[in-house]
Amino acid sequence: MKRFVTVTIAAVFAAVALPAVVSTQADKIEAGKKVYAAQKCATCHSIAGAGSKMAPLDGVGSKHTAAEIKAWITDPDPLTAKLATKPKVKMKKYTLPDADLDALIAYMSSLKK
Repeated sequence: MKRFVTVTIAAVFAAVALPAVVSTQADKIEAGKKVYAAQKCATCHSIAGAGSKMAPLDGVGSKHTAAEIKAWITDPDPLTAKLATKPKVKMKKYTLPDADLDALIAYMSSLKK
């Protein structure tokens, strides 16, 4: 009986907590789309064919970790130095509020192939 109660409580907790986590992540991704637009990232980047073809971001979430995406946004010079072929246009460093940066990283991380 004790095991049944424990399993039941765990199931109820998962049913209540999991949608909140998913909703929060979905909200963060939506906020990241707004940051992407507000920062005019499409001037140099494209997603699903929209924006500049110079540096497409399709699949970036499959290629890089969240930490790597953050590094590309906040301090791209060391990562650019490691590239075999350097981009024609240098990416600038962005200093964003933590909430905006986290949202943009969540959005970029969601772009998987």
